[in-house]
Amino acid sequence: MIAESVAVSGVNAAEFVDLLNVKLVSAGIVRLLEEGKIGSIVELLNGAQQLGIDPSKLLDGAAVNALSQECRRTMECGQIEEVVSLMETLKGCGMPIKDLVKPSEILRLCVSQRKPNAAVRYAHFFPHVDVLICTVILEFGKKGDLASALTVFEASKQNEDTPNLYIYRAIIDVCGLCGDYLKSRSIYEGLITSKFTPNIYVFNSLMNVNSCDLSYTLDIYKQMQKLGVPADLTSYNILLKSCCLATRVDLAKEIYGELKHLEMAGALKLDVFTYSTLIKVFADARMWQMALEIKKDMLSAGVTPNIVTWSSLVSACANAGLVDQAIQLFEEMLQAGCEPNSQCYNILLHACVEACQYDRAFRLFRSWKEHALPKDNCEDFGSKMKNNSNLSPKLMVSASIPTHTSASPHGRFSTRVPFRPTTATYNILMKACGSDYYRAKALMEEMKKVGLSPNNISWSILIDICGGSGNVEGALQILRAMREAGIQPDVVTYTTIIKVCVENKDFKSAFSLFAAMKRYQIKPNMVTYNTLLRARSRYGSLQEVQQCLAIYQDMRKAGYKPNDYYLKQLIEQWCEGVIQNDNQRKYSFSARNRTDLGPESMILEKVAEHLQKDSANSISINVRGLSKVEARIVVLAVLRMIREKYTAGDSIKDDVQIFLGVREVGIRAVKHESVVKEAIIKLLQHDLGLEVISAAPRIGNNRNQDAIHHPDRHSNVEENTERVTLRANVHSPTRRPAVLQKLRITKESLQSWLTRRLDASTVQ
Repeated sequence: MIAESVAVSGVNAAEFVDLLNVKLVSAGIVRLLEEGKIGSIVELLNGAQQLGIDPSKLLDGAAVNALSQECRRTMECGQIEEVVSLMETLKGCGMPIKDLVKPSEILRLCVSQRKPNAAVRYAHFFPHVDVLICTVILEFGKKGDLASALTVFEASKQNEDTPNLYIYRAIIDVCGLCGDYLKSRSIYEGLITSKFTPNIYVFNSLMNVNSCDLSYTLDIYKQMQKLGVPADLTSYNILLKSCCLATRVDLAKEIYGELKHLEMAGALKLDVFTYSTLIKVFADARMWQMALEIKKDMLSAGVTPNIVTWSSLVSACANAGLVDQAIQLFEEMLQAGCEPNSQCYNILLHACVEACQYDRAFRLFRSWKEHALPKDNCEDFGSKMKNNSNLSPKLMVSASIPTHTSASPHGRFSTRVPFRPTTATYNILMKACGSDYYRAKALMEEMKKVGLSPNNISWSILIDICGGSGNVEGALQILRAMREAGIQPDVVTYTTIIKVCVENKDFKSAFSLFAAMKRYQIKPNMVTYNTLLRARSRYGSLQEVQQCLAIYQDMRKAGYKPNDYYLKQLIEQWCEGVIQNDNQRKYSFSARNRTDLGPESMILEKVAEHLQKDSANSISINVRGLSKVEARIVVLAVLRMIREKYTAGDSIKDDVQIFLGVREVGIRAVKHESVVKEAIIKLLQHDLGLEVISAAPRIGNNRNQDAIHHPDRHSNVEENTERVTLRANVHSPTRRPAVLQKLRITKESLQSWLTRRLDASTVQ
């Protein structure tokens, strides 16, 4: 009020400020802040600015500190929106806000609270807004919050006349961090639509994010060339990475040839990443000779291999089963002064196990433990090497590791190595125990003593070793101990113990464990399903077949494509067991009994559909659309189900209906019986001795229905059916009626057949 009255009187604002006691004014501001009246202070500063008074001249150091503390207090309360609003007001008053709170702290709080809009508002307070926007986008990406990062990205485009390529690169990188490479493609397409050419950094980020898709990466590379953007070494490294992921050795060779030509022309200089990626390409393809050739080229070019290079080289020889060569490369790595990591040690041990050199694996392990550097030295090994980086490679070796590094024929290293075993190390050694359960158990105990925790793989290996000796109960006890230790079994664990039960013919436990998997919502994999489907060499009961078919259907629903040829043969064998002779103790299923079911046959689904019915009463069999082979199997499957349920006490209360299909009837069509119908009638009458009635539709006269007791009477049935059809056509000469072809097995015939079967089995 005083300032306004002075302004009206025409006094100069600067002269008025000189008359003020800034210390007293600042003291009043501090008191208002202590009372929480931040709104009054904002009003004061706004009024001063409107009168041409610099608000910063009304605040001394104490007032600025009090204002900073108020901002921090508000931040600690999590009120980030209020903090940004206060900063926005102070900024509007001409106050320097960067000294109140560090911008990084406010932006970090915006990210942690998922407040992208507040972060954008605050970033625009500073001249380097683009840098802050990129930082915020990347921080959201590290949190896996792609939605917030996209919100910041879209907000940044509103005040830009031309696309900011740094921000485009940041959001594309975040798409890669969040695993949404398709979104990165749409962002790139939007940039191209705006008629703006991306720079090399945007192209490299896009190719890197989409490196899992080699064809797309190559398309982007071609577009880059078409737009006149020259590729750099990073571009080629990403292409090689994509070749590695796609296992395209031929293309990697072609790119390497182009790179060597460019290097000779002086266009670029290959780096350690280029060579390491190439070596990994050949290592994954088990082309260890080519990997070693790249190493020679690398050394000739004066490029020093790093830990990735050496690990890939050791892995190349290990994958090829060349254990001696892998150990020699490991020694060269030590001599070169490169610090091995746990992966290098584990690769060597795994190579020994894969080559069945179990004793050698244990000798290497003991040697590394004996010659390992103390724990503190292991941790400081890398820093010591960095401190000696100004020395020549030869001096670096002598400064860190003895110059003589070799392994005896027994695998004992004479050097001090920075070896620290991991859980994976002990898991590999447990595999080297073969069938020695107690040795594997001792390794697990040693693992706990050195401060490592056994994981799912550790327990799975122990279960496999115990079950390998036929001790199914012991394997189940290990599973219980695993749960008691707080480790929840995963799909690998369950599959392992299911395999143990199957191999030891404990099918009840195997299917019980499979049911437990489903209860715990652990999704079976292809190995789990195949282990159960191939559990039996033959089926003896309806329950076994139902279990098998349920697993098969579950496998199909899970998206797996099973190779069901073996399963079809077992189901067919089980079905054909219905027609074995009474004097046979065991049905012989020879090659001549088998029928050819094509790979696209849906017979297993059809059999499952009928066998899943709960009762043997009022059963109908639908064979419409099936071939005669498939129809035979379905009918036999249902009859076997009826027989087993009858043996268990179920009675037969009704006929069995067999639906053959719907067809249009004509004089010629009636005279030609269906092939499927003939096959079923022959099966039921000749092979099983059942009474079958042709249940043709009765149009006009209900007496047109004949029992079929022998194939010789087929002609009578045809004549009767023809008479029915002709009478129907008298009333409607232009329309042929649809006939539902159906067979019926009488309950008396079925009862007699089941009684004979039961008596025959009792005698046997």
